[in-house]
Amino acid sequence: MTAENPPDDANRTRTDASAETQYPVDVLVSPDWVDARLGQFAAADSDMRLLEVDVNTAFYETGHAPGAVDVDWRTDLRSADSHDILGPREMESFLGSCGITADTTVVVYGDNSNWFATHFYWQLTYYGHPDVRIMDGGREYWTDYDYPITTEQVSPPTVEYGGTLDPPARPAVRAYREDVREALNTHPETVFIDVRLPEEFRGDITKPPGIDEGALRGGHIPGATNVFWAENVRPDGRFKSPDDLRAVYESRGIDPDDTVIVYCRIGERSSVTWFVLEELLGYEHVRNYDGSWTEWGNLIGVPIEVGE
Repeated sequence: MTAENPPDDANRTRTDASAETQYPVDVLVSPDWVDARLGQFAAADSDMRLLEVDVNTAFYETGHAPGAVDVDWRTDLRSADSHDILGPREMESFLGSCGITADTTVVVYGDNSNWFATHFYWQLTYYGHPDVRIMDGGREYWTDYDYPITTEQVSPPTVEYGGTLDPPARPAVRAYREDVREALNTHPETVFIDVRLPEEFRGDITKPPGIDEGALRGGHIPGATNVFWAENVRPDGRFKSPDDLRAVYESRGIDPDDTVIVYCRIGERSSVTWFVLEELLGYEHVRNYDGSWTEWGNLIGVPIEVGE
């Protein structure tokens, strides 16, 4: 499940790697920003925590950024009571187990060009954690450009989160199947962005190659525009420049004042696009439909389209 091919060896220079992000540091930080603060992340009483969020925990075991806490997206960030994201009490407990309080700066990165890291970022935004940031480029960039690596397991002391994540602070960042139905029936101006592979969008396949969980039906939500998630990133996995990202969406007729719902198969790839539109480009009305095609493609009585 490799998101992008790594850069050629000739291009793996720390000069290129040290280029700072062109975005606000309160949402996106560069690898060098993280590298300069590794000592703070590793401290037991730190007000900053670094988390590596992977779907394959073997990656963490082979080496990770010093001080990074291991987060298994499949088990740590899925509710024990439902096939859903963590509930508010579950999230508070999980954050506390990672040494995170309501006052902690949380920096996350992970595999697949930050698919699962941005999904976690989106969850924390939904619940209103005050300070969460993405490390640009994710795990692949960190390892490709020879930043410090360790195999030492990180276990910060468990703390009380000390805040409340209920009710969700920003419910407008999440869409449910009822919202999709309502948009289709009464708000035709809503823009749906399907970030999956073109083959998934057309209905040729119901899930990406190598994935077990899919839907009974293939296709896409009626009227959706296919903007493949990887169009947001450079070949090295870092986000494109603001001008280049704006061009991606303007070329599809998608404007900053549009009401947008993004989706994929299970909500992780679409979190990357949500992050780009909401946090990097400043779109004001963007929701991630995290039920995505696994839910919509298995529902009875909902419309779908196939083909381009």
